[in-house]
Amino acid sequence: MPSYPTFRFQDQDLIRIGDEHDALLLAPWAGGRLVRWIHRGTDILYWPDHADWSRPAKVRGGNPLLFPFIGRHFVDGEPGKWRDGNGVVRAMPQHGFARDLPFEIADCDPARSITMVLTDSDATRDAYPFSFRFEASYRLLEDGLEVTLAVRNAGREPLPFYAGHHFYFAVPHELRGQCRLTMPPAEWLRQRPDGSLTAAQPGEAVYALDDPRLQDTFHRLHAPVAGACELAIPSSDGGNTGRAIRIDLDANGRTVPWQAVTTWSEREDSDFYCVEPWLALPDAIHRRGETLWVAPGDRTEAVCRLLPA
Repeated sequence: MPSYPTFRFQDQDLIRIGDEHDALLLAPWAGGRLVRWIHRGTDILYWPDHADWSRPAKVRGGNPLLFPFIGRHFVDGEPGKWRDGNGVVRAMPQHGFARDLPFEIADCDPARSITMVLTDSDATRDAYPFSFRFEASYRLLEDGLEVTLAVRNAGREPLPFYAGHHFYFAVPHELRGQCRLTMPPAEWLRQRPDGSLTAAQPGEAVYALDDPRLQDTFHRLHAPVAGACELAIPSSDGGNTGRAIRIDLDANGRTVPWQAVTTWSEREDSDFYCVEPWLALPDAIHRRGETLWVAPGDRTEAVCRLLPA
């Protein structure tokens, strides 16, 4: 068995990529979770001081991987279900099952990158009757982080999916009114309690982070170029030590384009805010033309880059 560099954190042995100034801490066995991203000595992502490692999928922090479907799914108004192409109703947890399952390490460069893999098993086939290989790759850049989500169809039937990220950015709650989120051209909408979507509203170019229109909201990006969004966080002491995080979504036609960015936080006093690139909107499998399909034997990927400044 190969050995990988580990770092003891909250009584857990996590995989460490990079060094003390620029590093990733990951828990492949806990849903492939990126736990911490340290960029030039600063934690970019939020992770709670007293995380419940007995239920890591429920921890608010890091970057949970959302696969095979994002969001909540409904059949006849009942949540937690989806109907496949043969009319069979299947259970599907919110944001899919990947964040609840262990990943294997497929490739690891301790100085720079890691690729983690989830494949179909008895734990996945009742909810998702497809043979697949889902890869999550993190690569440290000199100016940030590149993340690739890839899916290969290992079966004989077309495979539906729409994956996503759930980045928990560290944002002191008292600064939300001073933080700014710059968005590419988009329209915003939400999901109703029965699973249907509200009518789309014109989006803004810039939002204050305490704007109620951002809470639990999907920003459907205008085609064909997604562009980038940027989260600007001022210094807590009013000085010049604030930072901005650019999320580059422009695939330049080389990979699957991102379809939406979701914004959310748990409470008004939560010291994080989530800005989440998604490949579709929730319940897309039940709306014609919104699901990504991978042909047998094919592989597709989506890339985003996080660039702090």
